[in-house]
Amino acid sequence: MNVWCGGTSEEKDANEEVQKICDEIQSHAEDKAGRKFDVFTAKTFRTQLVAGTNYFIKVHVGEDEYIHLRVYKTLPHVGEKLALHSIKTSKAHDDPIEYF
Repeated sequence: MNVWCGGTSEEKDANEEVQKICDEIQSHAEDKAGRKFDVFTAKTFRTQLVAGTNYFIKVHVGEDEYIHLRVYKTLPHVGEKLALHSIKTSKAHDDPIEYF
């Protein structure tokens, strides 16, 4: 798994853990985007190891629309809390997930 401190992993298909992160962060993403999403399905993701983990997640939000989320998850010893760092809207299915 090509991961090094500071760099992002290869893009991988979303799994149950990543969908749970999206479920927990959905209302925060809606607040930042200024709208509600009928669909909020994680599709792919990258991770970045820092003092915790950054998740860069491509999320299907309905029709042909996707958003990219940057979610920070703290280390286990501080409770593995989630925080929505930033969001990119108006993305397409083929848009690669990039660091932001």
